[in-house]
Amino acid sequence: MRDIAVFSGTAHPDLAAEICAHLGVPLHPVRVSRFANDCLEVQLQANCRERDVFLIQPLVPPVQEHLVELLLMIDAARGASAGRITVVLPHYAYARSDKKDAPRISIGARLVADLLTSAGADRVLAMTLHSPQVHGFFSVPVDHLHALRELADHFRRYDLGNTVVVSPDLGNAKQAAAFARMLGTPVAAGAKQRFSDDKVTISAVIGDVAARDVIVLDDEIAKGSTMIELMDHLRDLKVRSIRLACTHGLFSAGALSRLSEQPGVLEVVCTNTVPIPQEKRVPKLKVLSVAPALAEAVRRIHNGESVSALFG
Repeated sequence: MRDIAVFSGTAHPDLAAEICAHLGVPLHPVRVSRFANDCLEVQLQANCRERDVFLIQPLVPPVQEHLVELLLMIDAARGASAGRITVVLPHYAYARSDKKDAPRISIGARLVADLLTSAGADRVLAMTLHSPQVHGFFSVPVDHLHALRELADHFRRYDLGNTVVVSPDLGNAKQAAAFARMLGTPVAAGAKQRFSDDKVTISAVIGDVAARDVIVLDDEIAKGSTMIELMDHLRDLKVRSIRLACTHGLFSAGALSRLSEQPGVLEVVCTNTVPIPQEKRVPKLKVLSVAPALAEAVRRIHNGESVSALFG
């Protein structure tokens, strides 16, 4: 893979290094500096001319800082005559801003997609976007991966004979149903209404969960308010045990500790699409790596092979 050049921003260099280890290519250095007026400057410190350039940067807190850094990396690669620029977005934070559900509200998912393509991105590789329509906000090809296979491999080690997969809301029910098929279990869903970023109400759980071992699946967990509300209902319905699973473990505002201390919770499982500092981790947390899947997708993109075949 001589013509490939992989760079990482400062958001998650450990994941980028793991991806490069699976590819067998070096992770090239990037110099990020700050002027006295607080503006950023980025320099890619390896040759990009006519090369297939991959820029790895999840949009994690501080999101705006990492977004501008990514835009500058794209611009630097374009200015260095890169043959093709692929942005690897393990987590696209603005994907949650995907609809006009209030007057005079911005749709950040589309705007940030436009910014990435205007900066010079030729292709995007993303992992578990918040909703399918976000894929269509990009005017360049998007390869959309999911982490259901990694999560399913983890849960298959348990006895699933009395297990049901639960989606916190109907919007995620399709993903939960696909996950349940992979595990060979039934599926249920919560009827959720969101009032604000951290205030949700679940009026009912649709499906049979009584006396069952439950795996709650969501795309991301931030403050954990949805999970806590759902678990109150699940305990009222007398479930036997609860395991929580998501792709993006953001765990803001002490969410990881609050979730792990909830009665009946045996495990919290996420992937390493976003960095989780060691000081935030708890004994019940299990972090799965998506680096092999991202590395294989990068290899297939570089070689012009099918990426969708990964999910066949």
